[in-house]
This record gives sequence, structure tokens and C-alpha cells, in this order.
Amino acid sequence: MLQSVFAVILLGTSLVFGSPVNGTIPVRKCGSDISEEALLAAEEHFLANVVPKEAFAKVSGASAKAAAVSIPVYFHVISKDSTLAGGNVPDSQISRQIAVLNEDYGSSGLGFSLAGTTRTVNANWFSNVGPDSTLQTTMKRQLRQGGSNALNVYTVAFGRAVDDGLLGYATFPSDYSSNPTEDGVVMLYAALPGGSATGFNLGRTLTHEAGHWVGLYHTFQGGCRGTGDQVSDTPPEASFATGCPTGRDTCSGGGVDPIHNFMDYSDDACMSEFTPGQITRFASQLRTYRGISI
Repeated sequence: MLQSVFAVILLGTSLVFGSPVNGTIPVRKCGSDISEEALLAAEEHFLANVVPKEAFAKVSGASAKAAAVSIPVYFHVISKDSTLAGGNVPDSQISRQIAVLNEDYGSSGLGFSLAGTTRTVNANWFSNVGPDSTLQTTMKRQLRQGGSNALNVYTVAFGRAVDDGLLGYATFPSDYSSNPTEDGVVMLYAALPGGSATGFNLGRTLTHEAGHWVGLYHTFQGGCRGTGDQVSDTPPEASFATGCPTGRDTCSGGGVDPIHNFMDYSDDACMSEFTPGQITRFASQLRTYRGISI
């Protein structure tokens, strides 16, 4: 049953991705495109197998009391040469990115620590890795480290025409069991803090993609009438936000659009929060699928 449910999910979307345009990034587009069928299958499995905090503590022998947990992060820098323009981002940008993750997830009790950095000069991977390419599978098979609790991040250029300006894509926690090698985030190297992706170079691309990795959907999932993002305290939103449109309200009732939420498409500078409901959801997803309790 587990494998068949995940097969439906993978057909619907196991990868979450986004596409800006040619060097200039006018909007954040991390289009999960998960079908209602796949979402409902994922949620049905989740509800049937959810692990409560008390049950996790009993099985693991850990305290049921919330405690800060550090996610080991493995950065895999893919470049075409030794230059920054060629993708060889410095350790200082990676350190700043870890600091941004810790700032953005800090209120949840979830932290991130750099467990290791690999550097690979491979022009083919750098330019041609994408969500539907066999190269990304080859790359991950060779480089991925750690288990279900480890966040692997791969930085590339997304140079194919079909991936024009791609910002990044991620897997969900429920994907791990059926395809652990694919687990992680692939992102545009220029979207790291201090990078050249204007409007999206404060580190929130990884915050957003890590949001999927811990089990969150977009705030606009399903629009005004769909099943939504499975979180009750994120107001419904008809479509993704661009820029920072304060006061935007695209669905009647429920409040103004959550444009400051890390799971919308607003510019990096506009993003500032996860809701309590989102934190509750991803804490439960982490216990159930990644063996992590916060």
C-alpha cells in the first residue's frame, strides 16, 4: 500500500520547482503543480500513519518535551570552473545561508548546521541538471550524504532552455521512503545570500524549498476553492503573490493574502514568517517521515 500511494504522489509531483527568466528574475515561481489526486493520496497516507509526539518519544526513548533539533545540511557546490560566475560559491555564502535558515526557522525549534561541503567541477551537471533530467539522478547518487534527517542542497545554474532561470526544486518528506536518493533541494547558485539573483538573493529560496522538504505546500495551493495547503491559519489565496503587494486579498473571507509567508512567491525581502499551523504541520511531517521530533 505504501509503495502504491507514493507512486501516485510521484506521478503528481515529487519535485517542486520554480522558474524565473534569463538572468533576470521577475517573479518567484516554485510551481509544485501537485494534482488534487496526488495531494489527497499523500494526505490520506499521512493521516493514517501520523506519529504523535508522545508516541515518538515512547518509541525513541526521547523526551516528549519540545527541544531544539539541528538538521545536518550537506552542501554540494556544482560549478563549471573555479570562478564565482562559474558557480564556485565561497564558503562565506554557504555560512550566510545556514544563518538565514536558522533565523527563519528559529521560532519552530528547528535548526540547521553545516555538516559538510563538497565541490564538484562538472560543466554538464552545472548547466543541464533539472527536475526532469537523468543527470540530476546521477548527480545525487554520487553526492548525496546522510539519512532521512539530512538536508542535501545542490547548487547549479539551470542552463537548459526548459529550465530558463529556474530558482529551485525540492522533494517532500513522504517521497523519502520510495526514493531516498532523490531526497533534497536543488537550487540556483545565484540565489544564495549575496548572489546575483536580484530580488531573490537574501537566502529565502532555500527557506522556501526547505519548507517543502519539511512537508509544507504553497500558501496558494488549490486557490480559493481547492483543498488548500492543509494549514488552517494561512488565509486562502487565489494565486501566488509577486513583489510585496501589501493588502492583497484574492479570496473572499479568511483574511488578506499571506504575502509575507515563506511559502508564497513574494520577493525575498517581503518574506518573514511561518504560521503556528505550518510549524505544527511540519513538526508532524518530520516525526512521521524523517524520524525527527521538535
